[in-house]
Amino acid sequence: MYDADDLYNDEEEFSGPSRSQKKREMIALQKLAEKLMTLGPELVKKCGLPDYFIEEVLDAMAIKSHEAKRRKVQYIGKLIRDVDTQPLVEFLEDIETGNRADNMKFHALEQWRDRLVDGDFSVLDEIVEKHPQADRQRISQLARNARKEKDKSKPPKSARALFKTLRELTE
Repeated sequence: MYDADDLYNDEEEFSGPSRSQKKREMIALQKLAEKLMTLGPELVKKCGLPDYFIEEVLDAMAIKSHEAKRRKVQYIGKLIRDVDTQPLVEFLEDIETGNRADNMKFHALEQWRDRLVDGDFSVLDEIVEKHPQADRQRISQLARNARKEKDKSKPPKSARALFKTLRELTE
């Protein structure tokens, strides 16, 4: 007859992730593909993925139709399942971190330029301290010229040259 243990042990054993979990993972992979598609073609080629995958991403970048692009992203999401995504995630994080660092450096240079143009030459000591090779006389001359151009509402030729000089110092 029926054994009492058979009735209670009739539960199915865990056989992997649920369908919902698989769907969440698939959506995450598609978002990863979309992030990759926002990069330029040169960066996509440097991401370290297989050639067939890079070709599919480049093809998807060229598609203009919304629905066709959506289907292509789904297909790329399917392809990405067979690839180790950890290097791709690290690649994308490095790009984002690098962009943030570049933006912070750019804003610092803008602040130096703006302070110099406004007549705050105390920042010049800070610049020379951080970059001893800086040509103090040239920087102060460009700052004075930029100030004159600003006061006379002329195009900011000297301010641009000042920014370029500061950028060259930091590189």
